[in-house]
Amino acid sequence: MPQRFHPEDELLAPATFTKRLMAVVYDGLISVAVLLVTTWAYTIVAGYMTGWDKYEQMAEEGSIGTDPILTFVLFLALYLFFGYFWTRNGQTLGMQAWRIRIQNMNGVSVSWTQALRRYVAAAAIMFVALIGAYYLNAATLFITLPAIIALFYPINGQSLTDRASASIVATLPPKAGKA
Repeated sequence: MPQRFHPEDELLAPATFTKRLMAVVYDGLISVAVLLVTTWAYTIVAGYMTGWDKYEQMAEEGSIGTDPILTFVLFLALYLFFGYFWTRNGQTLGMQAWRIRIQNMNGVSVSWTQALRRYVAAAAIMFVALIGAYYLNAATLFITLPAIIALFYPINGQSLTDRASASIVATLPPKAGKA
């Protein structure tokens, strides 16, 4: 059920580029931990299902180096992680630290569909940026920098991920009674 964060007529200022970027740094560190735990759990299940000796032999041969099922599981785990926080209270831990929140324009929490659109848009932009960074030279620099800027930099208060999910990242007002 959608949660109302503030009255519909109250407008919050869009989050700045710096706040968005710093929240991504915080959440990036947490994402690494989520990916490590998910990979560990996947490895335990895959080793059990395949048989430990055969799985160890496959690992030594390098035949499990590119596992599309693991890639999908990791993609899904991160979506569930971000989607849970975005739909629950509009904030991940990094967003809480920088006092920003994802919400609809009317102050209501985003839906799981909006979270998916936001996540896929961010993943696509990051994919383009990483491909450009991998082949870093003068030509791909024109791909990498605009992709990274498009991910975080708001134009008219909305980044590309905001537009893809029909939501906004808003700056929260200071807490009452706090100096």
